[in-house]
Amino acid sequence: MQVVVGAGVIGLSTALCIVETCPSCSVTVLSEQFSPNTTSDVAAGMLIPHTYPGACNPQWFKETFTYLFAISNSAEASEAGIHLVFKNTPKEELPFWSDVVLGFRPMSEAELQKFPQHQFGQAFTTLKCDCPPYLLWLEKRLKATGVQMYTRKVADLWELHSEYNIVVNCTGIGAHQLVGDKKLFPVRGQVLKVNAPWVKNFIRDGDGITYIYPGIHRITIGGTREKENWNLSPDPGTTKDIFDRCCSLEPSLQGAQDIKVKVGLRPSRQCVRLQREVLSQGGVKLLVVHNYGHGAGGFSVHRGTAKEAARLVRECIAALQGTSSRAKL
Repeated sequence: MQVVVGAGVIGLSTALCIVETCPSCSVTVLSEQFSPNTTSDVAAGMLIPHTYPGACNPQWFKETFTYLFAISNSAEASEAGIHLVFKNTPKEELPFWSDVVLGFRPMSEAELQKFPQHQFGQAFTTLKCDCPPYLLWLEKRLKATGVQMYTRKVADLWELHSEYNIVVNCTGIGAHQLVGDKKLFPVRGQVLKVNAPWVKNFIRDGDGITYIYPGIHRITIGGTREKENWNLSPDPGTTKDIFDRCCSLEPSLQGAQDIKVKVGLRPSRQCVRLQREVLSQGGVKLLVVHNYGHGAGGFSVHRGTAKEAARLVRECIAALQGTSSRAKL
């Protein structure tokens, strides 16, 4: 039996990839929090990847984009909260993912008139994932395949060894305490969810700290990147700063209504931890697969890293079967 610990976008998508690639697997999801109370619920959900060390990053993004693009063209697009959005971004250098998104091109001089403080700009169409409905959509798909989900705080992975033979750790920032990963640190993000239905295109300033991301029902504007800040309480001064910065990019946001403030802790480390580990106590072994540490880029690569984690789970299953076969000889 396999258990996935964590029910954000990484945990749920990893569980789904496991059951898709191994239909005979018995999978359970355990988490202290489910939607709408996860870090993923705060995320803007834009498919604009961040650079991770290692050659797999472009493939992770491409697999995720292809997967969500298919959903966006299906009857489930609205329920899953997936839609295409056109983007204006004042930036000069060519990103590695320019050939994955749709219609990537330099902005025209006429388009740049909207951003008088910038000399360069890029325009393209990418995918926007409205996070709470997407998480619920993932949960629905998992339940349809027989996956069990339980609210439970796991204090130590070893406590699961008597119930499960493979544990998949998708706990995000929780891995800092759960497995003592000192390389993992929070990057606090504060955003505003506002009602401004007239804003259709999204805008991201060159450094990516200031952004306007229209969703199906609400617009996410942000934001902050505060390393080593564990505070989940909204800061009123930061709220004003975010609103002022975003209004400088899109003055019509002055008329935005129903402003809600959200805070999340991005689980950040130098590179994503995506690997197998064997825990051992008293001659008893527990196979673990880690998949966490995606920082601000979790939604952009979640499907790609979930597929890789599922492959590692299959390796663990093969190892267990090999051990069982040798024991019978």
